[in-house]
Amino acid sequence: MDLGLKGLSALVTGGTKGIGRRAADLFADEGANVAVCARNAGEVEETVAALKAKGVKAFGRALDVADKDALETFVKDAAEALGGLDMVVANVSALAVADDEDAWMKGFNVDMMHTVRTVNAAMPYLEKSKSASITVISSVSGREIDFTGPAYGAFKAALVHYAQGLAYRLAPKMIRANAVSPGNTYFDKGIWQHIEQNIPDLFKTALSLNPTGRMATAEEIARGIVFLASPASSFTTGTNLVIDGALTKGVQL
Repeated sequence: MDLGLKGLSALVTGGTKGIGRRAADLFADEGANVAVCARNAGEVEETVAALKAKGVKAFGRALDVADKDALETFVKDAAEALGGLDMVVANVSALAVADDEDAWMKGFNVDMMHTVRTVNAAMPYLEKSKSASITVISSVSGREIDFTGPAYGAFKAALVHYAQGLAYRLAPKMIRANAVSPGNTYFDKGIWQHIEQNIPDLFKTALSLNPTGRMATAEEIARGIVFLASPASSFTTGTNLVIDGALTKGVQL
């Protein structure tokens, strides 16, 4: 299937490893130009070089997405470097799963406000695009109560609500907005690899909850993100795409 991405431009926050990196790679594989950001400058440099090697334009910057000015400047500079923006994927999470006030603050500043600020900064460019889309990365923890802390689940639920509101408000402008809610996703240097190595009982419990007997790969989640963001999904907006291997039991109506 041709996703219609050739020549378009995508921005992915947290695009140097895991789900974000695989999404960036898939966008580039389909011919889209890609901008990424992450905290680690070396990883950003390596990712940009790898994306350019696929024959597309690529732009990257090391920054903390909780820094409003740095994030907004990155979005502006990325649009200038790529010649506009068509697709925005807000992917970064603080992964603040503790049950304390610090987790609430990190979840608000990173998960919630980085998403809002990325969208707002990208809006002038999306309004000029004929294939504009916003994809917000939430989590199944926003869909039902699980073993994560209350702040993490609450903000992930809020992100789905935010995406739905964007979809309704932006539909007359032909700008689509959707959420993707991954289940537990295992990748090198990811949170679940860390848990496997350091909290094996929790890892075993989490693994046992999924009827498939395994966790998702970053590739499996990224495929859903890229399809949903692409023109191939042009009439899909206001959707929360759950990719969890039947982990959650709630019926999504």
